[in-house]
Amino acid sequence: QVQLAESGGGLVQAGGSLRLSCAASGRIFSSYIMAWFRQAPGKDREFVAGLSRSGGVTRYADSVKGRFTASRDNAENTVLLQMNSLKPEDTAVYYCATDVTQGGASLPTTSPWAYDYWGQGTQVTVSS
Repeated sequence: QVQLAESGGGLVQAGGSLRLSCAASGRIFSSYIMAWFRQAPGKDREFVAGLSRSGGVTRYADSVKGRFTASRDNAENTVLLQMNSLKPEDTAVYYCATDVTQGGASLPTTSPWAYDYWGQGTQVTVSS
């Protein structure tokens, strides 16, 4: 079992920044791929960013490249998502997730179906 808990969401104006945090507990955190997804009302859950177990391999959605940075601290069992230059279209509930099946050194997959454990989500609202 893995437990994930996101924090750091909130309301911010367009052009602003937020930093999301995901705290993990349970199985060996440092062995697994971690990822961030988001889901806006009426839309499917979409991949935002993912990291290999070391953080050395990263993957970003085209919509956030150059604005968002994902990182992880395996000593603290934490994954971060630094979000800069936020846009109204970034408004969504943001989730962290872990894939305990795929090899931890692999390129993170973008499909939510590949991820085994999810946090409860944190709301990010960007006003125009």
